[in-house]
Amino acid sequence: MAQGPNYVVLQIVLKEKLLGTGSGNLPELEKVINQQAAKGYRLHTISTAASGSKGFGGGDRVQATMVFEAI
Repeated sequence: MAQGPNYVVLQIVLKEKLLGTGSGNLPELEKVINQQAAKGYRLHTISTAASGSKGFGGGDRVQATMVFEAI
């Protein structure tokens, strides 16, 4: 039986909401985490970094890098 990798690294870009605080696509982040959990991985590490802005009205971008570990 073939075994998958011990670690999986995924990166996602989150767009800040135009008004208010918080990310406009946290459900997308949650979906990615749950997909990996369903495959037998747990979130080991997550880090974020600012990745620029699309200008007025575009919202800032935050890049999230996640490392998942096989359980």
